[in-house]
Amino acid sequence: MLVLSRKIQESIVVGGCEGFERLLKIVVLEIVGGRVRLGFEADKDVAVHRGEVWERILANGGRVNPAGDASPPLA
Repeated sequence: MLVLSRKIQESIVVGGCEGFERLLKIVVLEIVGGRVRLGFEADKDVAVHRGEVWERILANGGRVNPAGDASPPLA
């Protein structure tokens, strides 16, 4: 695991090795009372999920329902 320290308005860029195109830019927006607000900039074709949603997607065989989440479609 890579651990980095960032201050408000500082960012981290993911990707950019091949062709120098970034996949994701993460910006620290705010730090209040032990909570950090992050902003994510990515192309529309790059999926960005919270960790618990990603785990459900994996458990669901990589399928995302039409509502855009990993829970099974309602019957």
